[in-house]
Amino acid sequence: MARKENADTAANPGRLKQIALTYKMTRRADSKVGLVVAGVGIVTFGVFLAVGFLINHPIYLGILGFILAFLAMAIVFGRRAERAAFGQMEGQPGAAAAVLENVGRGWTTTPAVAMNRNQDVVHRAVGKAGIVLVGEGNPNRVKGLLAAEKKRMARIVVDVPVHDIIVGDGEGQVPLKKVRTTMLKLPRVLAGPQVTAANDRLRAMGDLMSNMPLPKGPLPGRGARGQSRPPRG
Repeated sequence: MARKENADTAANPGRLKQIALTYKMTRRADSKVGLVVAGVGIVTFGVFLAVGFLINHPIYLGILGFILAFLAMAIVFGRRAERAAFGQMEGQPGAAAAVLENVGRGWTTTPAVAMNRNQDVVHRAVGKAGIVLVGEGNPNRVKGLLAAEKKRMARIVVDVPVHDIIVGDGEGQVPLKKVRTTMLKLPRVLAGPQVTAANDRLRAMGDLMSNMPLPKGPLPGRGARGQSRPPRG
C-alpha cells in the first residue's frame, strides 16, 4: 500500500507538468484556449446550479454541475489541443505517421513502407477495416506510389480490403486533422484473427526499412574483433 501511494504521489506532479506543457504549446497556436475552456466550465456549472435553485436542490445539482463542468472543460481542451497540434504538424514530413500512431487500439502502423527520391511517402495501417495506405507529398507522385504498393501487396493479401488516403486540402484528399476520423468511420469487416494473419503476411513481405541493403563484412579500418588498429611501420 505504501509503495502504491508513493508511486501515485510521484506520478501526479508528472501529469500536472505534462498538462501545463500541453497548455503552453496549445496557447502558442490558440491564444483563446484559456478563455474558451474557462467559459465552458463556468457556463456548465452555472446552468446546473440555476436548475438546482429552481427545483430546490442547489447542493446536489451544484456538485453534479461541478463534475460535469470539469469534464466539459477537459473535452474542449483536448480537442483544441489536438487541433493546435495538427496545425503545427501540417506540412511537415512524417506528420501523417504521427497521426496514425495515435489512431487508437486495434491498429498496427508501419511508417514509410514506400518512398521516392522526392521524399513522397506512403504509410500503412492494418486494422479491422482492412489495410489503409496513407500517402503524403505531391498528389500526382503519391498516386503512383500508392498504386505500386497496392500491386506489391496484392500478391500477399488477396482477401483483405485496401483503402488509400492522400493527405492534403485538395479535391479527393483528406486534411491531416481528419485522417483519424476518416479511418475510424471505415466499416469493420475483419475479425481479430484475420487482422493478425494480414499483419504477419505483410511483415514477411517486409517494408522499405527492412528491405534497405546493408553493407556486409567488417567495417573499414577495423580488425577482426571490431577494434581499430594503428598502421605498423
